[in-house]
Amino acid sequence: MPVSVRLDRETRDILERTAVILGTTKTDVIKKSIRDFCLKELKGRTAKPFDLIQDLIGGEGSGKGDLSVRGEEILRERFQCGR
Repeated sequence: MPVSVRLDRETRDILERTAVILGTTKTDVIKKSIRDFCLKELKGRTAKPFDLIQDLIGGEGSGKGDLSVRGEEILRERFQCGR
C-alpha cells in the first residue's frame, strides 16, 4: 500500500544517512522504524498494570514472612530505587 510522507530536511538527512550506514533502502528503514515504534506503543498501552511494574516487585517466594504486613513500605522502597 503506497503511503506518502513529507519530511523536513533534517529528518530526511537522518533517514538517508541511516540507510547508507545500514546498507539498506530508505523504505526499509522507514518500515522498520514504524513497526518498532508502533509495537512499542501498543505494548505500553495494552499492558496490564502488573506488567508495567513487575520488575519493581520481584519474584515469588522471597522468603520474607512480613510481606503482608510491610507490603506498602516495601513497594515504596522499590519505587524510590528507580528515581
